[in-house]
Amino acid sequence: MSKFHPLPVAKVHNETRDCIAVTFAVPPELQDSFRFQQGQHLTLRALVGDEDLRRSYSICSAVQDGCLRVAIKRTQGGAFSTWANENLKAGHVVDVMPPMGHFNVPLDASQAKNYLAFAAGSGITPILSIVKTTLLTEPQSRFTLFYGNRASSSVIFKNELMELKDTYLERLNIVYVMSREQQDIDLFNGRITKEKTQQFLQHWIDIADYDTAFICGPEDMMHGVSEALQEAGMPKSNIKVELFAASIPKHQHKARALDAQAAQHLTEVTVIQDGNAATFTMEKDKESILDAGLRAGLEMRYSCKGGVCSTCRCKVVDGKVDMDVNYALEDYEIARGFVLSCQSFPATDKVVIDFDQAE
Repeated sequence: MSKFHPLPVAKVHNETRDCIAVTFAVPPELQDSFRFQQGQHLTLRALVGDEDLRRSYSICSAVQDGCLRVAIKRTQGGAFSTWANENLKAGHVVDVMPPMGHFNVPLDASQAKNYLAFAAGSGITPILSIVKTTLLTEPQSRFTLFYGNRASSSVIFKNELMELKDTYLERLNIVYVMSREQQDIDLFNGRITKEKTQQFLQHWIDIADYDTAFICGPEDMMHGVSEALQEAGMPKSNIKVELFAASIPKHQHKARALDAQAAQHLTEVTVIQDGNAATFTMEKDKESILDAGLRAGLEMRYSCKGGVCSTCRCKVVDGKVDMDVNYALEDYEIARGFVLSCQSFPATDKVVIDFDQAE
């Protein structure tokens, strides 16, 4: 699962002034490898100048669409997103890793559930996949989506959302929240915050009617909405969150108070990946297992290096690690031994991590 595959670009469509939708042509021999679930993401790799860049982008197509598509929004100072928006054309070839991620819940045609979603900006990308796939898979289920943007001109997938609404008039409710464009109903003006969510819960929706909620957007929005939903009575286990990579906060690893001798102590790390095992040594608390492995010449899978995308998700099968930042793993995954190698620092003299058990 850690291998990149060269995929031709079949189509590039401008969704907004600063966002493109990229559809890949998956050859027959890779169809099984690139079969995805709603809400998953792809890790893309490209050589931009002399730099090997990797970024994760959510799949925005429904499972039933029969196509593999991601949205790439240009971010200020974003080397990969700028390159993609300015250069990607049909016929180009991009290195792509098979789908990953757990931003979803099991679907069943016999279920009649009520789903809730909150998205802001490019956070609509995985939500669109989830909404469309769910409505197609569960004909008795309903979906309510709150989608925040600066203005109507910046709404990604505007036409597709309108078509979805027309198709599922009785089962899909979309509420647009604008921060810089005045709307007739004051409740729908501003940003999606904890306070705004509390107003929605008071005047627009009854949380008791909903089974599961999905949230995708910046960190402050994600936490605010989640807190409001939990305070209103929705169990944390019923709330699925995804922080989009453009809002990754910058964290500096803080070394623990170790004496000079302990700080220099070497840890033996074994990495199991694609059926192979490789071992290297590294100093405790100096760098992450991912960085040490890459420095040792291992081709370990990663993307954001910020604890957000889960591309570097693996399982600790021997030893212990300290994980600095985690925006991707849920509590039950951590309890089962899963970690993010980009944020993991050895806490024992021997550590074995397994990428093959990460799925």
